[in-house]
Amino acid sequence: MARLQQVPELRNVVSDTLNQGLALLVDIDRDTASRLAVTAASVDEALYSAFGQRIISTIFTDTNEYRVILEEKPGVVTDPSEFDLVNVTTGAGTPTPLTTFAAIREQSAPLQITRAGQFPAATIGFDTAPGVALGRAVDVIRQAERDIEVPGSVTTTFLGATNAYQASLANELWLILAAIVCVYIVLGVLYESFIHPLTILSTLPSAGVGALLALLFTGRDLDVIGIIGIVLLIGIVKKNAIMMIDFAIEAERDGGQSPREAIREAALLRFRPILMTTMAALFAAVPLMLGTGVGHELRSPLGISIFGGLIVSQLLTLFTTPVIYLAFDRLVRRWHPAAPAAEATS
Repeated sequence: MARLQQVPELRNVVSDTLNQGLALLVDIDRDTASRLAVTAASVDEALYSAFGQRIISTIFTDTNEYRVILEEKPGVVTDPSEFDLVNVTTGAGTPTPLTTFAAIREQSAPLQITRAGQFPAATIGFDTAPGVALGRAVDVIRQAERDIEVPGSVTTTFLGATNAYQASLANELWLILAAIVCVYIVLGVLYESFIHPLTILSTLPSAGVGALLALLFTGRDLDVIGIIGIVLLIGIVKKNAIMMIDFAIEAERDGGQSPREAIREAALLRFRPILMTTMAALFAAVPLMLGTGVGHELRSPLGISIFGGLIVSQLLTLFTTPVIYLAFDRLVRRWHPAAPAAEATS
């Protein structure tokens, strides 16, 4: 905790171990207690009888009942030096002062002992400094652990918002992969091909790079909302390639054109609708990116990632999609040299 208080990325570092109070500790001399046949359980029973809420009887009347509570006489034992008035019964049945075989001392102790999985635990809370992302705070805390060489017997884990952040990041990669696999399966069924879905999915890396560059240029970190924007780009960006590939396949299969002629005509005729749909998505992301008000810190990274991904994807995929289409066509022909062009690209 002292090390974290020196980290400029964190603010208001507190811990529940600071809730200290005065406590009386009873140190039993085991050798003397064993000679007197006094056990720790008998000491606990004596202290509970003196200062606890032990019910020894219940008095019943016609209209009510009264519980009889056993306790030391109020005002008698008020100081650690007066614990010789508390007696413990020995094995021989003789009352013996507690101070005969135990030392009473006063010291600070936690008001509450927190446990996690039957192990004692301490909770350290913190706030991030202005402009510091939660992911950066996690990295700083891990580095602080390494700097002070936290022993292996001490296990640290994150709770609350930090735990939710780490859990979401752990699943985001699988979420993106699952989305890509689903898109590939749907496109493969649609075009009855294993190759054309790869051509369409080749537009996704440029969108991801554009989203990361936009977040970097605006000084934003890649948080959960930014990753959600990248997932959305998977469904938005691939429509550029779908418009061209769909037209080229139809021109090859029905028009008998060569792959080069088909993709060239597709790039020329589908340029306008591709540009229109991209501009529509860009203008839709502008309010998210520039909007203010309650919750704008969540909407802004989403709009920035979509805006940057669409711009870079629009500039690159118009040129890269035809190239990749022809490259895969030549690859298929190499595998099936006897197949006609229309069948080789199907």
